[in-house]
Amino acid sequence: MQTGTDTHSARTAEIHRVTGETNVRVKLGLDGSGSCQVATGVPFLDHMLHQISSHGLIDLEISANGDTHIDDHHTNEDVGIAFGQALAQALGDRRGIHRFGHFLAPLDEALVQVALDCSGRPHLSWGLTIPAHKIGSYDTELVKEFYVAVANNAGLTLHVRQLDGVNSHHIVEASFKAFARALRQAVEIDPRRADAVPSSKGVLERAGS
Repeated sequence: MQTGTDTHSARTAEIHRVTGETNVRVKLGLDGSGSCQVATGVPFLDHMLHQISSHGLIDLEISANGDTHIDDHHTNEDVGIAFGQALAQALGDRRGIHRFGHFLAPLDEALVQVALDCSGRPHLSWGLTIPAHKIGSYDTELVKEFYVAVANNAGLTLHVRQLDGVNSHHIVEASFKAFARALRQAVEIDPRRADAVPSSKGVLERAGS
């Protein structure tokens, strides 16, 4: 089950996603200050969501209950799905946004590049090499699964590239910081065409349509 309220004019969204494995609520505001309240039951994921909120200046409230007694996979993926759906809902027809974003984030020895396009066409090009299998209790293979879920449900063309790094925590956190700043750049309103869809075709695909 999934419900949502279209609040495109305010660039906010609320998503409630319920499955047999998880119950996820996401409230999102694109024009925020980085206010963040998240509790997913997956501590490392919470830490990464804080990076998105803080560096993307996205107000974010997320609560999730899932079958973490089995593992973190379902909660991780469903939070990514709900976050992506909320992002798509808040963007609406994507009128007036810059559309493209790019950022190169260093974190100590790690250096990660993210480029994205709010195109409405989901695609992930993945380039992280994470040495450790776990960061704390979090399986690092779930990092890619989170980005896949977000890209597919937000309608993002997303490229994530690792230029340097050996510490798994640094690599992953740098990717989230780069993603947050690239997303912030892409979704901000372009004052030179605030009433226009940023496409030569005059229309962008809407995720889920």
